[in-house]
Amino acid sequence: MSKNEPIPFPGPSSPERLNLSPTTSHTNEHRRRRSSSLISKVEPETFETKQDQDIQDNMNANWVHFKGAWIIHIVIIMLLKVFYDLVPIFSNETSWTLTNVTYAIGSYIMFHQIKGTPFDYNNGAFDNLNMWEQIDNGAQFTPVKKFLLGVPIFLFLISTHYSNYDLTLFVINLLACLLVVIPKLPYSHRVRINIPYLTDQQIIN
Repeated sequence: MSKNEPIPFPGPSSPERLNLSPTTSHTNEHRRRRSSSLISKVEPETFETKQDQDIQDNMNANWVHFKGAWIIHIVIIMLLKVFYDLVPIFSNETSWTLTNVTYAIGSYIMFHQIKGTPFDYNNGAFDNLNMWEQIDNGAQFTPVKKFLLGVPIFLFLISTHYSNYDLTLFVINLLACLLVVIPKLPYSHRVRINIPYLTDQQIIN
């Protein structure tokens, strides 16, 4: 072939065209992988994800601003206390401790363990965020978050007082309080502790 002769371009059905594969960047753009780190941090949302989040109000998190949303926590605590008081084998000290532990576990599962929303209107834009991170768009120390942070601390103080400061019950109440308070602090925001087979790993785009 002479130097001046044009180089033939492969036709639409030529082998050169048929064997073309997607580039690495294109493949990575559409592939979703999971973080394998023990401790990871959820990355900030992309512009497209923020648009999906703003399609409409996030009812999965905005209910905490409704009337009665704060009172329901007090009602649940009272009902738990009454329930454990009705069990003859539980003393008053044990009843308060079980009330504290039950509320702490339930609160942790609800606000920090479950991720995403039950509604399918935002193209999975909240799939990596738990309810606590969705409340008030992730803002810290808002009135709602101050209340939700104060309830387990107040319940811990009451449980410790009515358990007569028994050392064993104090440790149990303290651990229950820390279980639900630490994930609410700013330095825990978007932080994930990935335990194999026990926790859902973060999905990375």
